[in-house]
Amino acid sequence: MSVRHPEKPRPDPAPLTLVDLIWREKRVEHWLRFGRFCHEHRIDRQRRTVGFVPDSTFAVVRWAGNDYGTVVSRLDILRAVGRGGAFQTLPFVKPGAEILLRVSGWPKVERVLQVVDAVEALGIDAYMVSPEHWRHVHNRITAGERFRTYTGAQHAAWLKRRRVGA
Repeated sequence: MSVRHPEKPRPDPAPLTLVDLIWREKRVEHWLRFGRFCHEHRIDRQRRTVGFVPDSTFAVVRWAGNDYGTVVSRLDILRAVGRGGAFQTLPFVKPGAEILLRVSGWPKVERVLQVVDAVEALGIDAYMVSPEHWRHVHNRITAGERFRTYTGAQHAAWLKRRRVGA
């Protein structure tokens, strides 16, 4: 008679935050501006779903148009949350994500894209930027005020703080 040992329970893998992307040229375009996904599922030539591990930061640009021009343009900078973390629901994100920055209207979207370009011009990947900076930019744009530019010193301080676990 063999003795069967019960299997040790395996810890659940970190839940992924899934983001639906679509590209129907000049109609509906939802695409990533930055972010490092760990999972991709192609549904067809125009649709795919990407997955992010908890604490990943990513930006999604959503644009829709018709025969008369742009109907909607939005940009969301989001952070994937872990199991039990607080999040906001969004129609294209499952189960949801923490909103760091959210703008609507092409002038604001264009301004945030310029901020992302400026960060990348410093040699910093935008997904590595401090979440507090994205919140700061969101609050200042919403208030119609100027915001501070992200600096290499600020980024170095953020990386040190993150290493310490603050």
